[in-house]
Amino acid sequence: MAEHVERFTGRVDEYERYRLRYPKAVIDLLRERCGLRPEQVVADVGAGTGMLAELFLSQGNTVIAVEPNAAMRAVCDELRKRYARLTVVAAAAESTTLGPASVDFVSVGRAFHWFDRERALAEFRRILKPRGWLTLVSSGRNSDGSEQSKAYEEILLRWGKDYGEVQRGYRVYEEVPALFESGSVVKEKIEGEQTLTLEELVGQTQSLSVAPLPGEAGFEAMQTALQEFFARYEQEGIVRMGTACWVMACLPA
Repeated sequence: MAEHVERFTGRVDEYERYRLRYPKAVIDLLRERCGLRPEQVVADVGAGTGMLAELFLSQGNTVIAVEPNAAMRAVCDELRKRYARLTVVAAAAESTTLGPASVDFVSVGRAFHWFDRERALAEFRRILKPRGWLTLVSSGRNSDGSEQSKAYEEILLRWGKDYGEVQRGYRVYEEVPALFESGSVVKEKIEGEQTLTLEELVGQTQSLSVAPLPGEAGFEAMQTALQEFFARYEQEGIVRMGTACWVMACLPA
């Protein structure tokens, strides 16, 4: 993960302000299908600014947020003012510094594709208690094949930095269930919709690791493309975009 640690440096404000939040239905699903209870300890690995950690904290769990990026970690640390059950650790997924068999759940939100898969999974198995769950949660646009969805995708493909390579990295999620064939795997997709002003559309796009930062090649061109996209698809000052939250929970045998 080392080469990816700084990908979100310089865009943390946009990430925290505009990035799509995880739906509360994630907790409901884990409670119903995986037996999540408030007294259990969750290691949220690659925690970023703490969006997924906060879901668990709000229902009473003790959460250890593991995040290697200093800027992201500083924002996550602010949550400790509201949640005494939060601990923030400067560490990576492949070496969390947590004790063996010390947590009931390992959660990962929008970060697993950045990890060294084999090393991270070995670390998760080490820190999970017997019968502990690994939960991968990712949320974003629901690419529905519509003209609008294709138009936004084209902006990312044309102006985003290494967007194609990042997309290929998402295939790792397809490989995970096979690694738990002798255990249990829960998979769900939670669909929804978001409404975005132009400011929110631009901010959410800039929160993506592939979006050029100010001063980088393609930044101005992407800004122009986003404005044209908004002008084309907005109604009463907003655009509507389908969303999806993918949840995969794995229980090693």
